[in-house]
Amino acid sequence: MLVETKGLSKRFGSFYALKDIDFSIKEGEIHGLVGENGAGKSTFIKILTGVYPKTSGKIFISGEEAEISSPEESRNLGISVIHQDRNLIPSFSGVENIYLGMDTPKKHGVSIDFRKMRKRIEAVMEEYGIDFPLDSMAKDLSPSQKTMLEIVRAVMNNSKLLILDEPTASLTDKETEKLFSLIRRINSGGTAILYVSHRLEEIFELTSSITVFKNGQLVSTVRTKDVNQDALVRLMTDNWVSSKGNDDIHAVYGRAVLTVEHLSTQDGIVRDVSFEAHAGEIMGLFGLGGSGRTEALEAVYGLRGIKGGRIEYEGKDFIKPTPSKCISSGIVLVHEDRRGHSLVVSRSVRDNIVLSSIGNYSHHGIYDVKRERKDAEEKIRQMNIQAQGQDQVAGELSGGNQQKVVFARSLMTEPKVFFCDEPTQAVDVKTREEIHGLLRKCAKEGSAVVYVTSDLKEMLEVADSITVISNGRTWERLENRGLTSEQILGYCYKDR
Repeated sequence: MLVETKGLSKRFGSFYALKDIDFSIKEGEIHGLVGENGAGKSTFIKILTGVYPKTSGKIFISGEEAEISSPEESRNLGISVIHQDRNLIPSFSGVENIYLGMDTPKKHGVSIDFRKMRKRIEAVMEEYGIDFPLDSMAKDLSPSQKTMLEIVRAVMNNSKLLILDEPTASLTDKETEKLFSLIRRINSGGTAILYVSHRLEEIFELTSSITVFKNGQLVSTVRTKDVNQDALVRLMTDNWVSSKGNDDIHAVYGRAVLTVEHLSTQDGIVRDVSFEAHAGEIMGLFGLGGSGRTEALEAVYGLRGIKGGRIEYEGKDFIKPTPSKCISSGIVLVHEDRRGHSLVVSRSVRDNIVLSSIGNYSHHGIYDVKRERKDAEEKIRQMNIQAQGQDQVAGELSGGNQQKVVFARSLMTEPKVFFCDEPTQAVDVKTREEIHGLLRKCAKEGSAVVYVTSDLKEMLEVADSITVISNGRTWERLENRGLTSEQILGYCYKDR
């Protein structure tokens, strides 16, 4: 065996992200790894590549036990990974990115020999039929070119195992075909491929065997030819059943507050997204990793360039959206990256709460501090934010209380549409229930809620309807009456 793990486990506190994983991959094999969101795939990859230390268990490389404590050690053992979010430095050229972490040739043992570096890279590119501008900065490359760059880097690292994590998430069909051809060529030279994807048609096309993860455990390894898609989906899911019945769901929603038709983005991640968000409804937008769910919300909110499509808000065309325009119009986004996009961690709780409505406190050049403090205090009480006071720095709060601050700020603008992207991520059970209750209350009072979560069980508990998004396109809209997780995953994995 090229790589083998025995009893591999990873624990965060008392929670096991991985438990007792016995896995193996042979030299020259293309092996698929599948599982729904949160199954443990990413944690497994991070252990093999030295990002996370293992809690217990053993890793063997070519029969020898190995301790992988850093990405450098992993590379030295011949393991390379291409992440869905490309691991490149945006301002570096192709040559500079390829040589990251590698020894660079020197002129007279002193200065870097860029000519020799480039010559070696070009030889690899010619051998594998790869073409992209080496002098361009990574930020100017297309998603396909970034993938090719990382493949060149892996080949130059003499990889024995190449891990590909959702490599086609932002590629066109033609680019995907080219990538598959390249993968087969690299594999024919003896390199093992661990192919991780939510796109089951790709798993069936490329692999000879498939391992299924569920809830941090390895449930089965099967030969690809011995299983079909339905059987694979059954292995992946616990088949939760929605607890919502007819009495829990509005028979008739209010008007469509927001309508999105055939939306596409300039980066090609969102290809054809359509949905309606009605007053009084919690509309779930569910997709697997790389489906385009977050990017679709970002596009409507003005955080991502729009290529085509139409947005209608309150019966009128909503042209050239920006975050400022959305907030002033009554649309708010609770972003999945709380600390990066939704919170100024170095500022006080009060500053964060009033941030989106700060203009309301200035009249004729005079700022009404007293009213600002009064409103902030009211929201702290309403959201039950546990803080030493409104002047406490937001970054000092727990994750759950930070998220409450984000919702408090959203409520200050009296929104008509909530975009909630992973709103209960990394919060405790009590805070999660409080957020669910708040959104139900807002919907009951006439707001529209668009809810994104990677937790399918949570989606079945919260959403009134669920729109499926896959490969950057929306498909079925399902009323959440007795739906099962197996049904929804079946739509996500459906070969279109």
